[in-house]
Amino acid sequence: MTRRITRTLTQLAGLLTLIALLLFLADSRYRVLPTSIHDRLPSHHVGTVVTDITITYCSSANPFSACRLDNEKWQRVEKDLYLRSGWLQSAWLHVQRRKEEELTVGDKVVVGVRVGRLDPGVAEKGQHDEKWESRPGGIWVLRSSKRHDSDSERAVTAVDVLFGADAMDPRPGWKLAQTPLLLEGSKDLQVARLSTRHGRPNPKADEKSRDTQSRVRKDGTFKILQVGDAHLSTGTGVCRDAIGPNKNEPSEHCEADPRTLDFLDSVLDSEAPDLVILSGDQVEGPSAPDTQSALFKLAAPLIERRISYAAIFGNHDDEGALSLSRSAQMGLLQNLPYSLSRPGPENVEGVGNYYLEILAPSPSTHSALTIYMLDTHGLTPDEKKYEGYDWLKPSQISWFTSTAQGLRKQHSKYSHFHLDMAFIHIPLPEYAEKGLVVKGGEWREGVTAPKFNSGFYDALADEGVVAVGCGHDHVNDYCGLRPGIAPATASPNDHGEKKERLGPWMCYAGGSGFGGYAGYGGYHRRVRVWEVDVNAGRIVTWKRVECCGEDVHKRIGELVVVEGGRVVGA
Repeated sequence: MTRRITRTLTQLAGLLTLIALLLFLADSRYRVLPTSIHDRLPSHHVGTVVTDITITYCSSANPFSACRLDNEKWQRVEKDLYLRSGWLQSAWLHVQRRKEEELTVGDKVVVGVRVGRLDPGVAEKGQHDEKWESRPGGIWVLRSSKRHDSDSERAVTAVDVLFGADAMDPRPGWKLAQTPLLLEGSKDLQVARLSTRHGRPNPKADEKSRDTQSRVRKDGTFKILQVGDAHLSTGTGVCRDAIGPNKNEPSEHCEADPRTLDFLDSVLDSEAPDLVILSGDQVEGPSAPDTQSALFKLAAPLIERRISYAAIFGNHDDEGALSLSRSAQMGLLQNLPYSLSRPGPENVEGVGNYYLEILAPSPSTHSALTIYMLDTHGLTPDEKKYEGYDWLKPSQISWFTSTAQGLRKQHSKYSHFHLDMAFIHIPLPEYAEKGLVVKGGEWREGVTAPKFNSGFYDALADEGVVAVGCGHDHVNDYCGLRPGIAPATASPNDHGEKKERLGPWMCYAGGSGFGGYAGYGGYHRRVRVWEVDVNAGRIVTWKRVECCGEDVHKRIGELVVVEGGRVVGA
């Protein structure tokens, strides 16, 4: 009898274990979430106020633990606070909010949020009539039942979570808690930090910072800083192939993201660009389980200096299991101050096919420079036939061609030189051509361009684009020019000769981030600067280098690529 009972209990325990395992496998927290769910971004909920905040813990080993509170009362921030690194455990921030007009006499509005082990009220004795209330994760909330607090600057109107000891929140009106959430068993995980917004957003100020119209300086110059392959992570990241202070010796103490951002800070201060082009692989997807935190770190120094910026995506930006999609990342960027980034037409393949018009010096309303931004996608869709990387699609080339031709009539009204440039991430096949004239840098690694040539270089040349910048191959930093080639469509002259076409120049930015590779015998991170002079029709380009000793931030590889509105031959 005893054996039978023991056997039954053993079978029951095995059944419960199986149920727990099935629930674990089925739980959406432990698999890649569908785009519609995973790409949910923190919303501002205009007209609502936060009435409570809490954290729920759950374990997949316990089929009775809940990961979501009542949907009618609580909204969950769709980020596992353990970033799905907790063994059989996760934690979720929940926010309760109400519309102002629906607040009742008994409702309370959150007017303060702190994180810590001790009651903030002890240090603030007598400053508030309300008492601080404890919540899981070391959260303390101060709630007010006074009606006038719901529409005051005290009221908390939005809550978000960012990750990493180096996290930043560049959004106006948002405040990031310095103390991380006190989560159970989270010593080896990326710290989670609350970010809150008090009061209503200022629509006029937000709109003004997002609709910044770039314009050439009074002296006719316009400076562009191209930042390629920053490869930022969630948290400080791990340095790859970093060079130390003693010239070419490896760096012994290096945190990738802080060093990358320190380099960027110094270049922004020394070059003072008018526009920053983020040319892809801003994020090291697999190392950035919270894409938002990584993107915010890159945008913060630009927003702080009120510098306009525009981004396209690389193959790594969205390749992580937890990465936000390109559309979601663009949604984040679009809503940040001074961002000129746009997703582009829905009927064109990819995310980030758009153009920027840089106006001539005030008071002119004419465009002096047009910059085309295009999405070069990621890995090839046909590995058997064309291994490696994807290519620009017919819909993109058609969009570019029709757009360029449509703008030409407007540009012809400008009395000075109008110039056209383009930026992509993955290089075109022409970057690897034999016989290419290479200037202003080095060809140090193989060009990983698409194996299929969709003809975008010819489209650029046909429409008069004088220079195209790319990234992707980190230690290539040269500019290349094809020898003069007569297009098949060109008409012969009276002597039966076809006019040769020169350009565009094809230039690499060089890798800027310490989270990406930089081997091949020692390589210093760098960025590319483009200076346009619309009065002379000139473009000069050079690079800034993060280096060592007396060569710190050295300016190298200066090259005139356009003069008098025409491509300069080598």
